[in-house]
Amino acid sequence: MNVVVTGASSFLGRALVDRLLKDGNQVYAVVRPGSKNLNCLDTGRQGLIRIERNLEELHRLDEVIKEPCQAFYHFGWDGSGSENRLNREVQQKNTEDSLKALEGARRLKCRRFLFSGSQAEYGIHKEVMTEETPCSPVSEYGLAKLAFLEQAMEQTRKWRQEGICSMEYIHARIFSVYGPGDHPWSLVESCVRAFSRGEYISLGECTQMWNFLYLDDCIRALILLMEQEKESVSGIYNVAGPEEENRPLRDYIRMMYEILGFHGSYSFGRRKPNAEGPANLIPDIKKLKAATGFEPEIPFAEGILRTYEAEKH
Repeated sequence: MNVVVTGASSFLGRALVDRLLKDGNQVYAVVRPGSKNLNCLDTGRQGLIRIERNLEELHRLDEVIKEPCQAFYHFGWDGSGSENRLNREVQQKNTEDSLKALEGARRLKCRRFLFSGSQAEYGIHKEVMTEETPCSPVSEYGLAKLAFLEQAMEQTRKWRQEGICSMEYIHARIFSVYGPGDHPWSLVESCVRAFSRGEYISLGECTQMWNFLYLDDCIRALILLMEQEKESVSGIYNVAGPEEENRPLRDYIRMMYEILGFHGSYSFGRRKPNAEGPANLIPDIKKLKAATGFEPEIPFAEGILRTYEAEKH
């Protein structure tokens, strides 16, 4: 299969490219010129073609990709860090650039386009989050992701009605993913680093409900959605850990502290919440399971040990 992956040097992008190559796909890995992670995409690997393009150029990928592609994964997105999540200008440009990526996929005759949505689209909720839960994002980041969903659904519907193309749009609302190679400022990476070194870490209140999904499980879920043999899998899907793993974030902190040998120390309530505030993550993944048969395989304790082992090398 010929597959396009934008944001290919990101945390999720790198893992997806690796998996797709192992499965024997031809992968066009799109990265921004001068990306600090360019070296992670070894152009000597069989099946990998690296393409350097800015996000606003994604509608013209057919100028360099000269054969039809079947799948398009769009991870390219600026300003995912906490500071830029509140930057309206940055996030609105992301929506515009993502629409160009959708057009790029159409020109490449892709069968399916999968977008990396976010739990931030839901906003602040205290109940279980299904795909039918009303969205009330509180950050510009969440607003922009939701705006793209609405515009992409309308655009692909219009293309089908006008007989232009029948490309399916998959909106994967990805919850809290962790694993080797994550941002050094992420909660799990920060805790693994501190506890493995016997250091102190200052945390927020951490009283909200939370859910974690290991990186390998996340990538497997996205590929299952993309490669489903069903006639249509268009729509929104929560991509998260199992519902039985929903628990207070403090419990996860204590689990990491125990798993890593009770080294170092931590305290709650000393840091401000992130851009979305103290949001609860209580996802329901029944729709994903029904569509693909997906079941998370890596328990949190095992995932933390894998992350720790990877960080040592």
